[in-house]
Amino acid sequence: MKVFADAFFYVAFMNRLDEHHKGVMEWAQKFDGEIVTTQWVLTEVADAFAGSHIRRQIKAGFDLLREDSATRVIEVSPAHFARGMELYNERPDKEWSLTDCISLVVMADEGITDALTGGRHFEQAGFTAIFAD
Repeated sequence: MKVFADAFFYVAFMNRLDEHHKGVMEWAQKFDGEIVTTQWVLTEVADAFAGSHIRRQIKAGFDLLREDSATRVIEVSPAHFARGMELYNERPDKEWSLTDCISLVVMADEGITDALTGGRHFEQAGFTAIFAD
């Protein structure tokens, strides 16, 4: 099984005080498959912790992700950016961030249907948000 990890997943995973931390940790311990994410998502994660006491641990955490054989980080590409921007422009009726739009494009390209997120934006686009309430 292959799933897409949104910033929601990594923030909850890394922040013990996050309300979704326990559920994310339990899910991660049981999962046996590939997790796909993007450098754009990791940028959002770093941004979320910019003012946090764990800021200095972010780089080490990202380095571990790159070494993890069960995780694949899609690198920044002008093509993904352009296609994400096109989706962003085509959907003014949605509050999807540009990062979300790029994620949706990557998920479609990879044939991924499930996202490690609680966000409804992924459901609005026809994907499954694993941690949606």
